[in-house]
Amino acid sequence: MGKRQSGRELLRSLSKKQKKHLREFGEEHPFYDKVFVCCLIGCYYFPFHSENSDKSSAESDSETEAEQVSVYHKLLATLKTSPESETEEEEDESESEETGESETEMDSEGSQETREADGGEEKNNIPDQEEGTEDTAEQTLGQEQTDGADTSCDPSHGVIEDFTDVKHESEFSLETNFMEEESGDCSAHQRDHNPFKQHMDRELGEKEVEKMSTLPKTSNQSKWPSLGQLTFSSTLEKHKTLKADKEFDVKQLYLHKPLEATWPKVNKQFLSSVNKPSDSSFTPLQRELFCIMNTYQDLFYPERNALTNGEEIRHAYCLHALNHVLKANAQVLSNNAKRRDQKPGTDSDDYRDQGLTRPKVLMIVPFRECALRIVHIFISLLEVNDKRKIDVSNKKRFKGEFGSDPEEKPPNLKRPEDYEAVFAGNIDDHFRIGVAILQKSMRLYAPFYSSDIIIASPLGMRTIIGAEGEKKRDFDFLSSIEMLIIDQADIYLMQNWEHVLHLMKHINLLPLDSHGVDFSRVRMMNLNNWSKYYRQTLLFSALQDPQINSVFNKHCFNYVGQVAVRNVPLSGSIGHVVVQLPHVFRRLEAENLTSVIDTRFQFFINKVLPEYRDAIMSHTLIYVPSYFDYVRLRNYFKKEELNFTHICEYTKKAGVCRARRFFLKGEKQFLLFTERFHFYKRYTIKGIRNLIFYELPTYSHFYSEICNMMKATDNGVDATWTCTVLYSKYDAQKLAAVVGIDRTAQMLQSKKNVHLFVTGEN
Repeated sequence: MGKRQSGRELLRSLSKKQKKHLREFGEEHPFYDKVFVCCLIGCYYFPFHSENSDKSSAESDSETEAEQVSVYHKLLATLKTSPESETEEEEDESESEETGESETEMDSEGSQETREADGGEEKNNIPDQEEGTEDTAEQTLGQEQTDGADTSCDPSHGVIEDFTDVKHESEFSLETNFMEEESGDCSAHQRDHNPFKQHMDRELGEKEVEKMSTLPKTSNQSKWPSLGQLTFSSTLEKHKTLKADKEFDVKQLYLHKPLEATWPKVNKQFLSSVNKPSDSSFTPLQRELFCIMNTYQDLFYPERNALTNGEEIRHAYCLHALNHVLKANAQVLSNNAKRRDQKPGTDSDDYRDQGLTRPKVLMIVPFRECALRIVHIFISLLEVNDKRKIDVSNKKRFKGEFGSDPEEKPPNLKRPEDYEAVFAGNIDDHFRIGVAILQKSMRLYAPFYSSDIIIASPLGMRTIIGAEGEKKRDFDFLSSIEMLIIDQADIYLMQNWEHVLHLMKHINLLPLDSHGVDFSRVRMMNLNNWSKYYRQTLLFSALQDPQINSVFNKHCFNYVGQVAVRNVPLSGSIGHVVVQLPHVFRRLEAENLTSVIDTRFQFFINKVLPEYRDAIMSHTLIYVPSYFDYVRLRNYFKKEELNFTHICEYTKKAGVCRARRFFLKGEKQFLLFTERFHFYKRYTIKGIRNLIFYELPTYSHFYSEICNMMKATDNGVDATWTCTVLYSKYDAQKLAAVVGIDRTAQMLQSKKNVHLFVTGEN
């Protein structure tokens, strides 16, 4: 009885989000900085709880309160933070951090599902909430609170895993509905000339498909005012280089009828008085991006910035995706009416207007907040005016699961603006939701096989696709994806890039089941398994990276061709270093790309580390981008019995506090520090006098951020500060982002070490 009462007290002390996560996963949410136990399946990590990826889990709601309390009691009893740890944290904060950064700082990491390469490291998954919330999306949904939602949709009653809306199945069925005249395209001229019809109606021949599979792509370049240097590439006949329209009217874009009226109002927030009257609905960047999107070419834009153009880009691709879905559905509904009116026994191939499965657009985004904003944009684009509100089912549940709780906003945190922009709102990275759109209605939580658009995170897709040999796995719904949008691809490098690669391997494959499709309505390209040649891929990132480039080059087969923005950085982030600091760039020679990892390690332990073993070279921070390199170095340091401490994304709060305090006081000579910890925390590490970049950082601005931490050392001697960077010829992109393209060319030509001295901003 005592245990049960104690457990109930613990249960009452937890927030709604904690209770919600317990119902869903049977364990506490990693946001609360407890140990998150994972198991290894192949090369991926998953929670021990079993996931039912395609059905609602009603069992969780039927559990008794006593059983829930028991789970919480056992879980929290094993994960409680000891009083000694709390004392150490408070002591460290008073010594090594400013008064504004208190213990709440330790709870502000971004959520992620990651792999751990070494079983000896304590696992502490990156938590799941950060300050800064975009209120507009939540307010809009809040004003439209649903009316007929039952209590099971209320977050306070718990969240059922993978809830799908079966109530509105018939209302949103493409097979049983017909076109309303006012919802169709404006004219026959639009139907014949719009880019959607031209792209989807073209029938490729076997020779053309063989040509795309075997021959290399030809490319040419062009420079546009806003996007800059573009590379156009295609395998088929040489395409004319696309030119940027300096100005155009929204009617020239052949948008679906409602979007012509709503887009200017929805996009008004990004427009300035500088825009010309004839081009009042797009910003210069949006105009050029949409010009490419509307030709159905693949697009890679590596200059997305959460602070400046992130929302502009989101609005542009949402317009394009919604336009595509509305046109595709309008074609199906129109043909439904024609088939209804035709004489019995008449067969025709004129009505091939569908794929093997219904989902047409797949949108990959990193956090729930991103999905919330996308759905809000869709709603705004579909509402012609205030009097004609569209019917959105399950809005209350959606707001509860994808919105953020203002009470969980950590106070008094000082973080860079870009950090707050990226980690705004609900930053849970495990989700997926189907969206069905039919004329004047939107259905959230539609089953995937009844959805037009799927919005998901890489982890959300990974857990439903599963691995080979698993019984419960499904990827047939990806068979007929016509548009793939991957936004903020750089963040997936910090989460788990393997999930993205796994998704790309399972998209546009022939389904294993028919799923009730009418084969007389299926396009020939889908029957021929040529869907991948018609799929448009839109890839947005904050940086150029070989892994992102590889996905764009090796997994995109669009017959229309590809467009990639390839601007080179004229000045690097080294210009933002504000402390007087000598930078020594030490080049290592590797025979090939696969040998770089081992070559770098040997170069470091044989040539770099011996110079820092002397006690004079204390307070040395070693910045390590790769977790696997970090584990290798940590094991070597232990073997050599060096005086060091270490911080990574799995280190517990108490361990982080101890490491920072030991390093500041000089009790530990070296500090091993991972890039992903910096990405999710952005702590200021005090006491740095010597800095070693084991490898150039993924984000170029991290270079200047880490260097500028030296100014936080009150008792440091400027003359003794040093910075050493290891690089090879395979780091050209990262090097250019740090030192600029001109210096990069010189450094790659010369095999000597390069010494740079930076004095303030230049």
